[in-house]
Amino acid sequence: MTSLRRGRLSQRLVAGFLLGGQVVMFLLAGKINRRNTLEQMAVVGIDSLPVTLISAVSVGMFTIIQVGRELAILNEGETLGGVLALTLTRELAPMFTGVVLAGRDGAAFTAELGTMQITQQIEALYMLRTNPIDYLVVPRVVACGLMLPVVCILFLITGMIGGGIMAANLYHVSPTEFFESARKVLTGWDICCAMIKSVCFGILIAVISCNWGLTTTGGTKGIGQSTTGAVVAAMLAIFVSNFFLSWLLFSDSNSVMLKEF
Repeated sequence: MTSLRRGRLSQRLVAGFLLGGQVVMFLLAGKINRRNTLEQMAVVGIDSLPVTLISAVSVGMFTIIQVGRELAILNEGETLGGVLALTLTRELAPMFTGVVLAGRDGAAFTAELGTMQITQQIEALYMLRTNPIDYLVVPRVVACGLMLPVVCILFLITGMIGGGIMAANLYHVSPTEFFESARKVLTGWDICCAMIKSVCFGILIAVISCNWGLTTTGGTKGIGQSTTGAVVAAMLAIFVSNFFLSWLLFSDSNSVMLKEF
């Protein structure tokens, strides 16, 4: 049983790389279904805002609770805004938006495409001379790659507002001091790095989720297993890629070379 699972996982990894290559080829050829892409952008962007913004407020508030006490002891309470801004921009905002997207939209992608695979709707698309990669996968990849940075920025803004409210109530840091501190430490490079991470996370989530859906077998039970596996794989991909992106973007030597470039 374990060997079968390992074999299945290796097959899906290979299929995922091949799927990613096909997506790149379609994008380079300019073959994008605009109607499907706009529909998926609405799903990924607009429909995910409520849960994302609620999460942002919570993240901003609990970060201030954890960090504020230590800074208050050191008489550095006025730096709360800068600390939160850097934490959200460099790590928390891209990571949390990616996790929310993987749990909400990634699972939906896998379940939808898995159902189509089980019910032979994918084969029907081939019979109608419609490539499912072009029709189903590319719009989702483009939507995730474009909308996750937008959602990330909204997450950042909302998290800062929530953190500012908590800082004013708990540590008596005025909104002016709070946001002025954030303005002083936050740079355009930090925002660019957040966007780069968000685009990478969005593409990974879409490719992994669609791949798990298209390789679903075993009826309705297989759909559930694929959906769970896709969410887990997408989150692992986010965590692992976040480490390498952070090392590439924020380590001293690498960040200097990238800024000069």
